[in-house]
Amino acid sequence: MHALVHGRVQGVNFRRFVERHADALGLTGYVRNLASGRQVEVYAEGSKSDLDILIEHLYIGPPRAIVEKVDITWSEAKGGYTRFGVKY
Repeated sequence: MHALVHGRVQGVNFRRFVERHADALGLTGYVRNLASGRQVEVYAEGSKSDLDILIEHLYIGPPRAIVEKVDITWSEAKGGYTRFGVKY
C-alpha cells in the first residue's frame, strides 16, 4: 500500500505516529516527509486487514495534524523490508 497524506502533517510528529501504529500492526515499509512540506509518504506491506487499520489512522493523524486528504494506491508486496521505519 502506498499513501500520500496531505495537509498539516509535517512538524506534528506524524512520522512517529505512523511508525508506532505500523509497528504495532506488524507491518513493514517506511514513512517519510516529502519536500513539498505538506505531504507525508507511507509505503507499507502486510495483511490487507492490518493495512486498512493503518489507513484509518492516517486519516486521523496525531493531535496537532490536520489531514486534508489521503491518496491510496494498492500494489503487490515486494518483500523488500524487514521492519517499518522512518526515512529521512
